[in-house]
Amino acid sequence: MKKIAFFAAAVLLASCSPKLNAPSDKLATKETRELYYNLQRLHGKGVLFGHHDDTGYGVGWKYDKDSSDVKGVTGTHPAIYGWDLSKIEHDSEADINGLPFSMQTKRVKEAYERGGINSFSWHMDNPVDSLTAWDTTRRTVADIIPGGAFNTAYEQYLNRAAQYLQQLKGNDGEQIPILFRPFHEMTGNWFWWGKNTCTPDEFKKLWRFTIDYLRNTWNLHNLLIVYSAADFKSESEFLQRYPGDAYVDFVGVDSYCLKDVNVYRQNLDKQLTMLDTIAARHKKLSCLAETGYLNIPQADWWTTELLPVISAHQASYVLVWRNAGPDQYYAPYIGQGSAADFKKFSEDDHLIFQNKLTPLKIYGKDLE
Repeated sequence: MKKIAFFAAAVLLASCSPKLNAPSDKLATKETRELYYNLQRLHGKGVLFGHHDDTGYGVGWKYDKDSSDVKGVTGTHPAIYGWDLSKIEHDSEADINGLPFSMQTKRVKEAYERGGINSFSWHMDNPVDSLTAWDTTRRTVADIIPGGAFNTAYEQYLNRAAQYLQQLKGNDGEQIPILFRPFHEMTGNWFWWGKNTCTPDEFKKLWRFTIDYLRNTWNLHNLLIVYSAADFKSESEFLQRYPGDAYVDFVGVDSYCLKDVNVYRQNLDKQLTMLDTIAARHKKLSCLAETGYLNIPQADWWTTELLPVISAHQASYVLVWRNAGPDQYYAPYIGQGSAADFKKFSEDDHLIFQNKLTPLKIYGKDLE
């Protein structure tokens, strides 16, 4: 309880905080601004933990009310809830992972009303040929930016996504703030927006057009924008496709633990060190936007590998990928080999789960 009270004081006593940076959107909604300010007040006091599709489905269950593999092990929900917009561009009933958008909407609102934070990525299908996000056979970006032959088709994708995001509202009718993470892993070569299919200038034009369209055409002023790269070796490589401070609120990286945990730990430490510097210089927050160890084969991975690295840096949040089922998961479930270590991890002073986040009035409003 003392720890929770400490976090609450950190948020509510604004007079004790250093000068805060405003969101990149000058017209950001009240709740969105409060969220960004309060995340800055928490800067250096703890890392918020997130899990993709956490309350949508898990190992051995789906769509169950109040279910969560993270909560099952720790007794509390994560602080960040990741979701995907993919397939909304086709007016589909369910997202890329089979989660109905009607259920996703419900879970987003529940997370918000309990004081949690929602993040959206978008594995957007290729607007030129309607193939998947992994279709790299074309120079798609050049074709969909203004002046491109498929710019109108891309606008239709944005319209459908905007209509969906626009209806995500709290109990008082306010727009729910979203951490919006478009075109993630742009430094990789596996998505149609990757470095092998477009120039840095084309990518920047796509990013700016997309954010301006959502803000100006659809009045979506509840988006905090996350620029999240894949692997990078230098600050210059990370910033090569950076669209500018007016279009970014978080700088982050997607980095997974593969076969060699030592390589993962060393690379992550180097990347978070660079992000600490970049975030401070550009007056942004940093994050580990995607990470995890498939099926978590190391029983003490959480406290031995992940915790030492993230606790040594300034990342605002860390999010692990989804629990698709018993053969593919990134957060432990009850009985999984790393569950006890994950519980210990969740109780560490460096971590913030939903139980520590809820008392903070992170949006500047009383919670239901």
